[in-house]
Amino acid sequence: MNDMPELADVMSYLSNGGIHEALRYLNSRTPHRFSGIYRYDGDMLRNEHLFDRDTPSLRGGDDVAMVDAYCAIVGQREEALEFGDIHADTRIAFKPGSPVVSYCGVLIRSADGKPFGTLCHFDVLPCQERSTDIPLLEAVAPLMFKALLEGRAALPQA
Repeated sequence: MNDMPELADVMSYLSNGGIHEALRYLNSRTPHRFSGIYRYDGDMLRNEHLFDRDTPSLRGGDDVAMVDAYCAIVGQREEALEFGDIHADTRIAFKPGSPVVSYCGVLIRSADGKPFGTLCHFDVLPCQERSTDIPLLEAVAPLMFKALLEGRAALPQA
């Protein structure tokens, strides 16, 4: 952890404020408006948590069809994905059903190593790429998965 002091900050935010506060901290380090956690669910990408810099009280976002989700590429390739402007990037096909223009996301794996979803930053406007965020997001992804599981365990059972 000494080579990545930001990881200690994320752990502190998770412990003291939960996933939303950890996403707020991660978002403060990026030019993107949104930071979120999305879960793969068949042909849908389910929003688990969302931080919106313009509306910090917002806690959740819309679910997205996998065909329209750049997060789907992260799951298919099982590697991080980042682009500053999808219209100028020749590596990735533009998804006409998505308003996302810039994206930075990493894979979240379940406890048994299977793709669970993504931890990502995104925006509807072009943003400068910051590949320096990917190592932190990759380090944080297992912590977010654990926090998601702990949050579900704390929910009242029906």
